[in-house]
Amino acid sequence: MLGLGLIGGSLLRAARAAGREVFGYNRSVEAVRAARAEGFDATDNLDEALRRAAAADALVVLAVPVPALPILLAHIRDTAPGCPLTDVTSVKGRVLEEVRAVGLLDRFVGGHPMAGTAESGWAAGDAGLFTGAPWVVAVDDHVDPHIWAQVMALALDCGSFVVPARSLAAGSFRDGTRVAATAPDLVRAMCEANAEQLVPVLDRALDLLHHARAELVDGRPITDLVEAGHAARTRYESFPRPDIVTVVIGEERWREELAAQGRAGGVIRSALPVRDSRR
Repeated sequence: MLGLGLIGGSLLRAARAAGREVFGYNRSVEAVRAARAEGFDATDNLDEALRRAAAADALVVLAVPVPALPILLAHIRDTAPGCPLTDVTSVKGRVLEEVRAVGLLDRFVGGHPMAGTAESGWAAGDAGLFTGAPWVVAVDDHVDPHIWAQVMALALDCGSFVVPARSLAAGSFRDGTRVAATAPDLVRAMCEANAEQLVPVLDRALDLLHHARAELVDGRPITDLVEAGHAARTRYESFPRPDIVTVVIGEERWREELAAQGRAGGVIRSALPVRDSRR
């Protein structure tokens, strides 16, 4: 686990609680000391952690803010390039770009557990954070089926259900102020790294707000906006979550099947079979 903040620290706790062998890195000596005090295997020496990961062919999880990715990925490329790699970072496009830039794309499967709190740091971590939460696992064309299966298994072990596409909404849909209460530097990094996707959404939101303002100034009802919001919330509450059980990871068109079932609301609640698996 590279990064022992809220998400990385919670994942370290949850994975160990599930019976996995886990160890972590954090650049903050204080966080490492706190983790060790609770009995966790942690270090502030990145190369030491990566050499150990390479020797064990361990699944490496990126759990750091977006600005820290280039340096971290360069170390992985130089020290543990053969390790399977995933992430729990919120801005998927930027992570993919950075992974591609250092030549690790064939070992990478993007991920994002849709769970969190307004707190940050090791002390905020909770082994139960992911219980019952959706966890996105990407099915991009480059994805290796065996690495995808490892990431799926990790998410399931931590109590999440796996979503192989974008058929979900984050907790900020339910309570936008929760994200606003997060450490400002983290929020700024998420927004700035995702500017290309965020700006059109902001433009649309501004158009809606300006239209609503004009209606209120003129004394007209804002029925369309209110009813659209209510309908969106109703759809969110009633969105189906059928189990995905028929896909075999690694079979022909397995990525397309997962993406299609994910778009229809499907989720993975128990491990799918892997073609030619050695287990």
